[in-house]
Amino acid sequence: MMTNEESLANARNAIRRIVAAHDDSPSLVTQIAVEVGGEIIEDMIPPGHDLNSVELARRYDTSRTPIREALMLLEKEGLVDIPPRRRPRAALHDVQTIREIYRTRASLLGLISADVAMDGTESEIDELRKQVDHMETACRAGDIKAYVWANIDFHDLNARTSKNLTAKRIVESLLLRTIGLRRWSLSQPGRMEQSLDDHRRLVDAYRTHDDQLATALVRANHLAALRQLERLMSVDDDKAQA
Repeated sequence: MMTNEESLANARNAIRRIVAAHDDSPSLVTQIAVEVGGEIIEDMIPPGHDLNSVELARRYDTSRTPIREALMLLEKEGLVDIPPRRRPRAALHDVQTIREIYRTRASLLGLISADVAMDGTESEIDELRKQVDHMETACRAGDIKAYVWANIDFHDLNARTSKNLTAKRIVESLLLRTIGLRRWSLSQPGRMEQSLDDHRRLVDAYRTHDDQLATALVRANHLAALRQLERLMSVDDDKAQA
């Protein structure tokens, strides 16, 4: 089973890869963004929780300026909200925002998968199949954390295989916003198994170069995840009103 520490390390590496690649700020700013962002992704800092710049400055033994710069980086990646004249907080996505993210990802990943189906080589498809095997190992163990990260690795490899660099960049820009949502959705009964089956069928579509089936499978998988999240948020709203 993947430990909490291993999952946190993966979250930090994901942030480092995305944030540091687009940031010319001093290394301390990046370090703070990576560590705080990782804690947000792993729900150690829950959605809506205030981010006290004074406390963070004390934690990192620095002034508030690097803290503000780090939180601004995380705001760009959708992990932090900085409302006017209010304390920054871990982002809390509403249903409409989640719909926009998932529908956008479904369309982009459909394009990526169509490209792989049409132009992917046997060796490239074999590598994707191996990544699905990692997902299957995690699924059989009931290890949601390991499954989520294996799923992320699959789609990173999928995007690289497509050679569609524009779509890859846009998908990466949405990655950090979705990790916690994926874990929430996949933790529901039957969702991890359905996701695994969808990815097996996707690789089969690649082998037959069926771009239309590949596109349909990816879109169906993401829209099913969206419907699951909508149901979960509806239940949470009902509980809050009770």
